Amino acid sequence: MKAMILAAGRGERMRPLTDTTPKPLLRVGEHSLIEYHLRGLVRAGIQEAVINLGHLGEKIEAFLGDGRRYGISIRYSREGEHILNTGGGIHRALPLLGPGPFLVVNGDIFTDVPFERLPTQPAGLAHLVLVANPPHHPQGDFALEDGQVRAEGAQRFTYSGVGVYCPELFSGCDAGAFPLAPLLRRAMAARQVSGEFYEGVWRDVGTPERLTELVSWLGRSSGGEAE
Repeated sequence: MKAMILAAGRGERMRPLTDTTPKPLLRVGEHSLIEYHLRGLVRAGIQEAVINLGHLGEKIEAFLGDGRRYGISIRYSREGEHILNTGGGIHRALPLLGPGPFLVVNGDIFTDVPFERLPTQPAGLAHLVLVANPPHHPQGDFALEDGQVRAEGAQRFTYSGVGVYCPELFSGCDAGAFPLAPLLRRAMAARQVSGEFYEGVWRDVGTPERLTELVSWLGRSSGGEAE
């Protein structure tokens, strides 16, 4: 299975840090955010990754190169300054990801989700990892009932930014910018999205304040790093 790291966003809420540094290259402890993901992918036995590039994307490519020093092969899907949103970004990268299911990880999260435990062949069109709702997103995103992800439900959880997708989820989509959520909700209505709840380490690093909190937490936690 191949993997895709979403790294094209501008990181507006993270300014002024992202005026000169793309958000995935912000450092947390010894490594940048995106390096933690690469290390996790390698531990899971994934040998090929695709990274989409947008804002300051040339800095990501210059820093990571072909991935050889991490033990993984990296290819890039370049979007330039016209960011394609999550759905459009994945759709554009499909030729690089191949015909089978692929893992997708948001570049602006910090987590120790064990990628190797995720299904390589989802029962439907997608498999999502859900987490407890953080203080800044108390309403959550989706419900989880008997292993199926629902658009609505009595108890809603937050989508972690980690999932496994089948290319067929994007059937009928046109090239260009579009969000991912409507595709997922359509698949949920057809009972084609499975999921799981993860209780381990997960942080959305969306603002300078949350980045500072994460760095402080890592300093206090002997086992906090997603090594």
